Amino acid sequence: MFFTYLRRELRRRRKAALVVASGLALGIALVIIVSSVSTGMTKAQDKVLESLYGLGTDMTVTKAAAAPGSTTERPRFEFDAKDDDSTQSTDRVMVQGFQTLAATTVDEVGEQNGVADAVGGLSLTVMKVDGQFKRGEFKQDEGAQDSRSGPGGGGGQPQGEVRGGGASFDVNSFTVYGTDVTQQDLGPLTSSKITAGRTFKTAETDAKVAVVDASYAKEKKLAVDKTVTISGTAYKVIGVSTADSGDAAANVYVPLKQAQTLADSKDKVTTVYVKAADSQQIDTVKSAIQKNISGTTVTTSADLADTVSGSLSTASDLASSVGKWLSIAVLIAAFLVAGLLTSSAVSRRVREFGTLKALGWKSGRVTRQVVGEALVNGLMGGVLGIAVGLGGAYVVTAISPTLTAQLGSSGGGGGMGGGGPMGGGPGRQAASKTLDIALTAPVSLSIILIAVGLAVAGGLIAGAFGGWRASRLRPADALRRVE
Repeated sequence: MFFTYLRRELRRRRKAALVVASGLALGIALVIIVSSVSTGMTKAQDKVLESLYGLGTDMTVTKAAAAPGSTTERPRFEFDAKDDDSTQSTDRVMVQGFQTLAATTVDEVGEQNGVADAVGGLSLTVMKVDGQFKRGEFKQDEGAQDSRSGPGGGGGQPQGEVRGGGASFDVNSFTVYGTDVTQQDLGPLTSSKITAGRTFKTAETDAKVAVVDASYAKEKKLAVDKTVTISGTAYKVIGVSTADSGDAAANVYVPLKQAQTLADSKDKVTTVYVKAADSQQIDTVKSAIQKNISGTTVTTSADLADTVSGSLSTASDLASSVGKWLSIAVLIAAFLVAGLLTSSAVSRRVREFGTLKALGWKSGRVTRQVVGEALVNGLMGGVLGIAVGLGGAYVVTAISPTLTAQLGSSGGGGGMGGGGPMGGGPGRQAASKTLDIALTAPVSLSIILIAVGLAVAGGLIAGAFGGWRASRLRPADALRRVE
């Protein structure tokens, strides 16, 4: 009897049911779209941060660079004085962006509570100057030559000037990162894929081998088995890597000991990459490291996320704040409208419900009938809202709008800003860089379940309005409506 009456009433009031369902569907669809876009923003931001950290890294430990105006030595380039016009070349290897930490800091960090693993790295900038000095030629003035050859002319210094000559030099810079080849599952190289050759072997702790970034290899025409020269030392290229984020953390990777030798920084590192045992305890681990290891700066992914600007940051703010509150406002409005429409429908059915009560229906049965109709309307709205929401998310993914993410300075001292794409070295950017990220809108099962829950909640709220109104009707009200 209940379902028969329910089916007949919904069929008889199709337009009213469609209006209620459409209102709920609008709010549910908006929630799905905003939630999926927000998830896409989070994934895009994670993709940006992977170019700084590497997969599996939760935080980095560094020591701020010396303040401007300190006794930091400026790079000096010296050239031999030669009589010929041969090409001159010299380069300078410098620690990039940070003050160095003792290599023992890696072990100290690894011993802190909540730290699962820690590995050190050394970030370097190589500035290379190539060119040649060209001697000028002395050109004697013709007038001065004639005056010396005339009457009374005598010896003396030739008159003229030096023409031509000078110097022409190219200044080039690139970044080198010393990686611990015995622990390659942590650090910035883990966010890159080896697309040619191989990665380091654990036995190559002090070998003259290198992995180069794909874009740098293309620019310098490097390939596997060729050599790249760093400060006069030739390194055999064993692999070419491509960063997942489309941007590299360094141009060249070499074993950590070799990097320390190049920079004359024995047993020194610039960055300690840390993986927490529990991702929920990252803030606790950060506080412990800062407390127990003085003079260090601990940077988490959340800290770096605050430095991301550009359209990605703007869209993320809109999705997380404006979009969230807009979804809530639309949902509240949809629930209220559904409740008011259901209550209004009950008012128009006074004769019907009054007659049913006169025939013996109790108030509880009438209320259940109204709530049942409202619940079905809510489920219909949920199905329609899920369909529209999935369609909207699909459109966003299909269009894949491009967002820009600009990474500015994250504090703790400036970097050299030289040639490498990172500017401030792996794990932290001192000079800004811009990445283009394609936005997607993935829809998870949890979002679908939330949508179903909202549909049921909307139906129950609307049913509560109408059920309360129906329970107050009396059989006498039906008699007043008899014409």
